[in-house]
Amino acid sequence: MNRLDGKVAIVTGAGRGIGRAIAEAFAREGATVIATSQSDHADFSGNIEFHKQDVAEEAGWKDLVSAVLERHGRIDVLVNNAGIIAYDPLHELSVADWDRVVAVNQTGVWLGMREVLPGMLAAGVGSIINVSSIWGNAAVSGAHAYHATKGAVRNMSKNAAITYATTGVRVNSLHPGFIETPLTDAQAPEVNDYVVSMTPMGRAGRPEEIAWGAVFLASDESSFMTGAELVIDGGYLAQ
Repeated sequence: MNRLDGKVAIVTGAGRGIGRAIAEAFAREGATVIATSQSDHADFSGNIEFHKQDVAEEAGWKDLVSAVLERHGRIDVLVNNAGIIAYDPLHELSVADWDRVVAVNQTGVWLGMREVLPGMLAAGVGSIINVSSIWGNAAVSGAHAYHATKGAVRNMSKNAAITYATTGVRVNSLHPGFIETPLTDAQAPEVNDYVVSMTPMGRAGRPEEIAWGAVFLASDESSFMTGAELVIDGGYLAQ
């Protein structure tokens, strides 16, 4: 069943983890996928095209969207997935590190939406999926810049959803819980163990479990959803 047959989708932060799982799931469901990453991960096959991109750069977004429209004539889906984290306590984080987290996690999402919206509005259809986090809804000690930006993504998505609600363009946020990815593998084991222990299902999620949620939001199956938060977290936020 090709749930995304004929759709053209951009997925950022697709070199690994959740982003890669989303790109591969979209491709399996029939979409033409433009997968972007700041690193050199060009080992995609089939109907996945790779573009190197720093989502915090305005010029890069303009070049990417222009190239996709020239090659494919449309952009049906945007998944703003790229994100980074800083662990320094609030009183120790440098301005440079704060600015970089905001640039990637928040400004990058804004730039992506800004660049794809004109084409989507002209076509009268589109699905934008902004990957937030359970940490966009609730807080734990540390990683305050990540919390701030993921909360911003959550509310920015709602604003865009309401602003464009009558145009055929839908905007939703996706909120993963603790997922086994290279990003979480790089965290201190005690941090990971704590979050898993606080997850009612008692385990970490898998990237593909987030990817199927993204497929739903990208597909016409979710045609009456906008401004929603799709939480996939093993029950964490239900507590």
